[in-house]
Amino acid sequence: MNFTDIPLFERLTERMNWLGQRTRVLSQNIANADTPNYQPKDVKPLDFDAEMRKLDPVAPARTDKKHLVGTVAPVGEFDAKKSKKTYETAPVGNAVVVEEQMMKVADTQLNYNMVVNLYRKHIDLFKTAIGRGGA
Repeated sequence: MNFTDIPLFERLTERMNWLGQRTRVLSQNIANADTPNYQPKDVKPLDFDAEMRKLDPVAPARTDKKHLVGTVAPVGEFDAKKSKKTYETAPVGNAVVVEEQMMKVADTQLNYNMVVNLYRKHIDLFKTAIGRGGA
């Protein structure tokens, strides 16, 4: 069995790749903090919730006529607010704020660790299901 053929693992891998690419771009921003007229860049946001909705929905199934009919409650959405592109610009035209970039790097690292843990937990579930036990 190849785990990359499972839609959940495909989405988790895609998210890890996106986070890795974002780390590279943010690192370039920090490296160019003193470059005149350099404008910070960021990768296009990956809507992980939309990616997860692409998976086949799991709906309650009525397997016996004596069972109650299940319902799935709608999930609310949060309003997304756009943040400022830059907080400040240096006299030489450089708009990189190192503190802002470092916060983005830290957030990216936390998200990457979360996705890795999700991936690991799902692998452990498969190990348990086939009788090898999770770690």
